[in-house]
Amino acid sequence: MNLIKTKTEIANYVSEKRKQKSSIGFVPTMGALHQGHASLIEYGLQHHDYVIVSIFVNPTQFNNASDLEKYPRTLDKDASFLGKYKDRVTIYAPTAQEVYGDNVQSKQYNFKGIEVVMEGTHRPGHFDGVGTVLNHLFRHVNPDEAFFGEKDFQQLLIVKKLVEIEKLPLKITGCPIHRQENGLAMSSRNARLTPQQLEEATFIYKILNQVKEDFDSKSAKTLRDWVTTQFKNNPHLRLEYFEISNVKNLRPLSRKRTHQKYRAFIAAFAGEIRLIDNMAIN
Repeated sequence: MNLIKTKTEIANYVSEKRKQKSSIGFVPTMGALHQGHASLIEYGLQHHDYVIVSIFVNPTQFNNASDLEKYPRTLDKDASFLGKYKDRVTIYAPTAQEVYGDNVQSKQYNFKGIEVVMEGTHRPGHFDGVGTVLNHLFRHVNPDEAFFGEKDFQQLLIVKKLVEIEKLPLKITGCPIHRQENGLAMSSRNARLTPQQLEEATFIYKILNQVKEDFDSKSAKTLRDWVTTQFKNNPHLRLEYFEISNVKNLRPLSRKRTHQKYRAFIAAFAGEIRLIDNMAIN
């Protein structure tokens, strides 16, 4: 398995594969790899000859300096984790200097409103940071297709809009949420949870399932109030937000409309660890 650290090297690698008429998938990550990432890589390998996995903890998408500092950085462990894929998977692990040069700041984007709800409300500037780094990485790697997990569903829509804005020649594909046996969505942040918190966090999945079950028979307001009450009565988790939104534009649901698809979204804290999850509910 290759480990590449500069944009010149990754460009040369991709150029060689293109000469062989090979197709390239791309899975951008911030490292601390787990089975959720593996599922994205395997989607990529089903459709492409090679997959490039970027590992870069992006400073511009953290609005909390402490969160950036504590984010796990485990490049050697990640390389070992990907070893089973041999030469079909290459790691691209650039430095901040390699990605941003001397200008480590975000470009300002207009994502047509999907950036100002939910995560955008609670993490100001986050999606500008995501868009900026992905614009750099997409141009470094020049893949045919990039794969993103639906756990970060809002981010997935942002990335699709980014590709439109920047007129980038690649396909963006969303892949199903990879869950632990108990239903908890796989996340690099899970590594920071205690065993007790890991168990308690399954409450999020149970709430989403109940919302899905009740969606046809109860109003959005009734469901929002119920979720808020459930979290208030749970001493282990603190709700940051719960929303039911249209999957196309993420507008909060006020009145159900036929032929429209909706998802339920949750962000909550287990101790100081922030967890997000979502589920299609109709």
